[in-house]
Amino acid sequence: MAKRYWLMKSEPDAYSWDDLVAEGEGTWDGVRNHRAANNLRTMEVGDEAFFYHSNIGKEIVGIVTISKSGIADPTDPEGKWAAVKVKPVRKLKNPVTLKEIKADPELAEIELVKLSRLSVAVITPEEWDYLIAKSGG
Repeated sequence: MAKRYWLMKSEPDAYSWDDLVAEGEGTWDGVRNHRAANNLRTMEVGDEAFFYHSNIGKEIVGIVTISKSGIADPTDPEGKWAAVKVKPVRKLKNPVTLKEIKADPELAEIELVKLSRLSVAVITPEEWDYLIAKSGG
């Protein structure tokens, strides 16, 4: 199966890129939106995701890889919600801000804008490549 790409939002005052780097591997949990949780369930080891700082910064700051998929959310006592483990790949050379994304007609259909409340969004391969180039590679 082909690698898939995602965007995962985290409030940096709760869990930041630097927190993940310090841990080496983190559990992406606490997601309580059905579409976002289904995206987590769809992820496979080796998929990559942008790490997005929401609320503060509002920018894509790094790339993570899915290191373990298909796990139950440890913060859910009923075991109904999904989680994955992620490892940092690299920090982006230049963060890509939400303002830049919204202003770019090439990214008009990106889920980050179209479904702005979604905490785990799909990124198409074309959007992925475009954003990597936009960040300076």
